[in-house]
Amino acid sequence: MLLSFLALVGAAFLLGAAVSLFGSWGRRPTAYRVTDVPPVDSADFLLSVAGAAGAPVRSGGTATLLNNGVQIFPAILQAIRDAKHTVNFAAYIWEDGRASDDLFEALIERARAGVQVRVLLDGVGGLRAPAEKMAALRAAGGRIEPFRPARLGKLTRFHKRNHRRALVMDGEVAFTGGVAVADKWLGDADHPDHWRDTMTRLTGPAASTTQTAFVSLWAPVAGELLSGPAFFPPRDGRVSDGDMVHVGIASSPSSEDHPLRLFFLQSMLSARQRLYITTPYFVPDEIIRGAAASRARAGVDVRILLPNELTDAKPIRLTSHRYYEELLAAGVRIYEYQPTMMHAKGMVVDGKWSVVGSANMDIRSHELNQENVLGVLDAGFAAQMEAAFHADITRAREIQPEEWRRRGAIPRLAERAAALFAEQY
Repeated sequence: MLLSFLALVGAAFLLGAAVSLFGSWGRRPTAYRVTDVPPVDSADFLLSVAGAAGAPVRSGGTATLLNNGVQIFPAILQAIRDAKHTVNFAAYIWEDGRASDDLFEALIERARAGVQVRVLLDGVGGLRAPAEKMAALRAAGGRIEPFRPARLGKLTRFHKRNHRRALVMDGEVAFTGGVAVADKWLGDADHPDHWRDTMTRLTGPAASTTQTAFVSLWAPVAGELLSGPAFFPPRDGRVSDGDMVHVGIASSPSSEDHPLRLFFLQSMLSARQRLYITTPYFVPDEIIRGAAASRARAGVDVRILLPNELTDAKPIRLTSHRYYEELLAAGVRIYEYQPTMMHAKGMVVDGKWSVVGSANMDIRSHELNQENVLGVLDAGFAAQMEAAFHADITRAREIQPEEWRRRGAIPRLAERAAALFAEQY
C-alpha cells in the first residue's frame, strides 16, 4: 500500500512538472483585444508602448547598425579601449578563442589603467569561458560574476537564463544585439562557420537605458548597486525636433508579467505598410502569430527571415515549420537565409520604428529569459535596418506556399513532435 501511494505521488509530481514545463494551459490568454493601434510615429503609440512596458520615453542619442563580426568587434574593442571610468559587459555565451582573447586583452588593459571593469556571465552560457583569462582579469582589478550557476536552493530557477546583451562604457556608449563572445561571430557571414548577426551601437540616453539592463542584474548577483555619474552621466534633458526617441525594456518575466510580448504585439499591430522581422529562433505563441497574420490579411507587407538547415538548433527550426502553413495562408512571406547561420534579431515597422536587442521571437525570450530590447523611433536608423533586411533576403530562399503544402507526412510528424517542447524553446 505504501509503495503504491509513493508511486502515485511520484507520478503526480512528474505529471505536474511536465505540465509546468511543456504545457501552456492557463499560462496566458489565447488572444488579446487591443483598444487602439495608433501609427508607430505618433505620440499615442509611444505613450502606449511605454506605458504597457513600464518604461519611459527618452529622447536623444544615436543608434548605428553594425553588420557581422568585421564591423562589430572592431567597434566594441575601440569603445572598450576608449573607456575612461567604467566598462560593464553582460553576455550569454563566452567561449575560448580569438574573439575572447582580443576582448580579454582590452578588458585587462583597461582594468590595469584603473577603469572599473565588470563582467556578468550566464552560469550556463559562460561555462566555456577560459579560466586563466578570467583569473588574469580579476588579478588586474576586474570583477566577473556568474548568473544563476547550478547551486542547491536555486535549481527551480535554473532554466531561466540571462540572455541579455548589454555592453556599456562610461554610461555613454553601449552595444546590444545578437552577438556574444565566440569565434563563430567573427568574419562577414562569408562561411558556414561565421554567423550572420548584428549589433547596435548606442550613444547618449540610449546608452543609459542599456546600462539599466546591466545594473538591474548586477545588483542581486554581485551585491553591488552601481550608481553615480560614472555609470549614469547627467543629461541636460533638452529635446529637439528630429531627435531619436526610444523606449527600452530590461525584461525579467514572472508567471504573469510578460512585457516583451506586449511590446512586440503593439509594435506589430501598429504596422500600416510593412513589417519586417528577423529572428534566429522562431517559436511564436498564438498571440504573436495572430498579430502577424492579421497585419498580412490587412494588406501590410509582412516578411519574416529565419535560418535554414545551418541553424544551431534544429528542433527549434522544426517547431518553426509547424507554423509556416498558417502564416503563409494569411499572406506572410517567409524566407530562410542560406549562406550560414542567421542569428540577427530585429524588427522594423513602416520604415520608422525599429526593435533591437537580445530577444528572439520565441516563448523562452518572452516568458523565461532575462532580455533587453530597445524600440527606436528614428527614420535614419530604420533605413539601416531595412537595407540590411533587403540585402539578407537576396541571399535567402523564399518559402512558396504551394510547395510547402506538398511536404510529406514524415516532416509534418517531426514538426509536431518538436512543437511539444515549444514552451521551453
